[in-house]
Amino acid sequence: MSEWWRGAIVYQIYPRSYQDSTGDGVGDLPGITSRLDHIASLGADAIWLSPIFTSPMKDMGYDVSDYTDIDPLFGTLADFDALIARAHDLGLKVIIDQVISHSSDKHAWFAESRADRTNPKADWYVWADPKPDGTPPNNWPSVFGGPAWEWEPRRRQYYMHNFLIEQPDLNMHNPDVQDALLDTMRFWLERGVDGFRLDTVNYYFHDQELRDNPPNPDGHQEMATDTYGMQQHIYSKNRPENIAFLKRLRALTDEFDARMMVGEVGDGGQTAIDIMADYTRGTDRLHMCYSFEMLGPTFTAAHFRRTIEGFQKGAPDGWPSWSFSNHDVPRHVTRWADHALDHDTLARQMAAMLFSFEGTIGIYQGEELGLPQAELEYHELTDPPGLRFWPENKGRDGCRTPMVWQAEAANGGFSTAKPWLPVKPPQQTRAVDVQEAQNDSVLHGYRQIIAWRKDSPALAHGKTQFIDLPEPILAFTRTADAQTLTCIFNLSPKPQVLTTGGADLAGPSNASLDGATLTLPPNGHAWLTGAPDLAPAD
Repeated sequence: MSEWWRGAIVYQIYPRSYQDSTGDGVGDLPGITSRLDHIASLGADAIWLSPIFTSPMKDMGYDVSDYTDIDPLFGTLADFDALIARAHDLGLKVIIDQVISHSSDKHAWFAESRADRTNPKADWYVWADPKPDGTPPNNWPSVFGGPAWEWEPRRRQYYMHNFLIEQPDLNMHNPDVQDALLDTMRFWLERGVDGFRLDTVNYYFHDQELRDNPPNPDGHQEMATDTYGMQQHIYSKNRPENIAFLKRLRALTDEFDARMMVGEVGDGGQTAIDIMADYTRGTDRLHMCYSFEMLGPTFTAAHFRRTIEGFQKGAPDGWPSWSFSNHDVPRHVTRWADHALDHDTLARQMAAMLFSFEGTIGIYQGEELGLPQAELEYHELTDPPGLRFWPENKGRDGCRTPMVWQAEAANGGFSTAKPWLPVKPPQQTRAVDVQEAQNDSVLHGYRQIIAWRKDSPALAHGKTQFIDLPEPILAFTRTADAQTLTCIFNLSPKPQVLTTGGADLAGPSNASLDGATLTLPPNGHAWLTGAPDLAPAD
């Protein structure tokens, strides 16, 4: 079990939105504990908790003001210990978010650092003098809009913030900062956590010369408000010094039995694939990484293949983590709806495809219900980018609305009070209790496909070989322990027909096989025994 994470299924919980136990409209740790049986019933191996630490909540917990305590909104350390105990009783590992590229501006470290230039923590954050005309020291932008620099009159310097102004970046070039952060992580390891999800893992270090980022010749604006992609961020992040710190993180987790780390790579395209490979190469860096390559709008066989093969080539001894949704992006059944004839069929196909990938698989809460993205009005928003740039950027609240447990209960059974984000009818009608009662629901489909993955050595830990077929067909073989399965997916709302040369359907396929003719309905999927010769039917 020392490498339990290989091929595992990790269920992400957004604590504010899972279950409220106190009637204040916000989810909490006791609420999560009360719902762990649902996660275990899916066949998941672990849970990942988005941040639960003390925070002013400017970025919903991703602005940490105390790395070794629980925010009262979520409960207490005793509640956390109870959650770990119950999860372990159910056979679930517990992974917690670590947001160590930056802290909250309310952290005691920053309060001291910003006071003057001579205090003991003066160099714990990234400080820089202004240009002679008073403007910021370089052209680095914030992910959330505007420059990545904020003026501090007490020091007469700028501090760096890759995200919100209230999220100053820690100076990882200072070994004291590294030591302090490692100490906070040791605190949680000793408390029994099984691993860490490392937020923005490629943002830890900056160029100490503060050189301007060059323009990105392939840059484009993802949204009307977003100019971030118009630079190559070679100096503000993705620095080579990061590798040495990752090795320190790995040395820490290796002091404990069966622990793991998965890093979030905040980048796109080939750069993201290269970083994933670099950060997981060998046995002394991260156990896994994931990027946003499968969390965007692109829905083609070539895209999924390129992403996976890019990682295979770059880190042949590394291990990837793949997911289609999380708390930062629109839910994938909405994101890819234009490629589907039917909502539920797409949801089941995406489960079939994701659980056929080689690597560790992430599920974001509500995916197992096929939850669509919630449509919110401006006055309902809480997310800073949405509040600032509405309506071109609607923020991330639409994927963070509460989990729905009971279709007929107030607020979907999430809370007896008005929730911090609303529960909309399209979500409430897909509640757990409704889907439990329907044998053909998306929920039961997830359970069937997860069980199929776990019962199949080829899907659980087999090697991948892609098959050359034209769009919209994605096909590959998985092979392990003398078992080979061919995985085939029709990424379109139109039927597709292939010749197989002879094979048998396996698992919970959504396809028909007549002799050597395989018919895939819209968004159909199939697993075939062996490695038959596939070709488009004439």
